[in-house]
Amino acid sequence: MTLNRGYCYRHVLGPEALGHSVISYLVSHFPHSNAAEWWARLEAGEVLLAEQTAVGPEQLRPGSELIWNRPGWVEEETPQSFSVILEDDDLLAVDKPSGLPMLPGGGFYQNTLLSLVQVRWPEARPLHRLGRATSGLVLFALNSATASIMNRRWPEVQKQYQALANGVAAQDTYDIQTPIGPVEHPRLSSVHAASPTGKPSRSLARVLERRASTTLFEVDLLTGRPHQIRIHLASIGHPLAGDPLYAVGGQPRLDDPGLPGDSGYWLHAKRVTFEHPTTGAKLELTAPLPEPLRGG
Repeated sequence: MTLNRGYCYRHVLGPEALGHSVISYLVSHFPHSNAAEWWARLEAGEVLLAEQTAVGPEQLRPGSELIWNRPGWVEEETPQSFSVILEDDDLLAVDKPSGLPMLPGGGFYQNTLLSLVQVRWPEARPLHRLGRATSGLVLFALNSATASIMNRRWPEVQKQYQALANGVAAQDTYDIQTPIGPVEHPRLSSVHAASPTGKPSRSLARVLERRASTTLFEVDLLTGRPHQIRIHLASIGHPLAGDPLYAVGGQPRLDDPGLPGDSGYWLHAKRVTFEHPTTGAKLELTAPLPEPLRGG
């Protein structure tokens, strides 16, 4: 098994650091590791405070920077290929396979779409993100000017998905406006879910096909909240088939809830429509549907 080259995690301290030592802050704010694991990293000289090796008891001040130089580790295997949908001097569009994380995090660093894309296009920067299990279109800017224009215009980009959900839908269309915000999760401090105090969110879902115990939906994403389609379809009683995290109502499952990156469901970013940032031409890009999401 091959180790990756490790990663430097940088964290600028905010007001919540007052009263904390290095070790107490690491344990309370990064619960993916326990106190013994953080002590071992401190003893190995992996943790720095303001560019100096930390030992643990140092008192923290807002504005300082904590650094963890994580040594190389063996990453979980992921798909290692993707299809190019569009490439020009300004933009790159690819078809991401399910199971490939987009960005470093959650134990992944090199086995990500960003790392694979940057082997050929080092300057590529993603304009949005998809969940690990979500497949389909991802847009990258290939220069800073394009990134600036596209980020400013992103609310105007039309984004359409296809999803397989549990249950047979009673209506043909659903205008879903369930607010989305952080809620408690038994394995994490919180996850995004349906929340009355969350941010306004909107999706338009249309039934494409009713099957024996599932429904094939086409969904227009009108806002861009984390896990929005998964949460919105669950909030109307139709969680994605095989979703290990969200249950009916758009809340985390009570029976051994999964993590946001866990696979098992079918969700595909199939179409984006937007104005090219340089030429002004209207572009409509599509990514082929995986077999389970194709209509009968």
